[in-house]
Amino acid sequence: MTPGADFKAAATRMRTQRRQAEQREVHYHEARILLLISQFTTAKGGLTGLTKLAKLDFLLRYPAMLERLLPAGQASWPAGTAPTPPERLAVESRMTRYKYRPWDQRYYSILGSLAARALITYGDSARAEFRVTEQGAAVAASLAATPEWAVVASRIKLLKRHFNKSGSALKNLIYDRLPDAVDRPWRTEI
Repeated sequence: MTPGADFKAAATRMRTQRRQAEQREVHYHEARILLLISQFTTAKGGLTGLTKLAKLDFLLRYPAMLERLLPAGQASWPAGTAPTPPERLAVESRMTRYKYRPWDQRYYSILGSLAARALITYGDSARAEFRVTEQGAAVAASLAATPEWAVVASRIKLLKRHFNKSGSALKNLIYDRLPDAVDRPWRTEI
């Protein structure tokens, strides 16, 4: 091989690896949002509102923040679901501080992708409502049964038990009790 060919092959490998890493990240976010919507879907309705989705997702992605809101703090975690030492120190992934506090710009593409694959539907209410489909519920159940997603699924059940409130109520709770997460300049990462 010539030096030019070696360089082209290496560049191609790097692009392929980058695309694969980006795809893994997309799948991770889609799986987490599907699990959230699935847990909050009932026979009467789904997860109502982008604000509620964003606030629940914020608490899910940052379990140390969630712990600060739980009624008994650290003692509230069911066995095996408490944040690990690395989770307590890590920044899980980018969320940006916008006008309505923590927000991830990917929500629109994630929700669109899930709907396009018939894993969720949009409800008929005036506010955004997301419901898991039968196919989506089956995928969510399969995910929740895997070791990689079991803790996340358990944490979502904890969220539903303690924080199944309106998006506005969740927003106010986060504003009041987690000021360090929201008192930042707009468009800065949390």
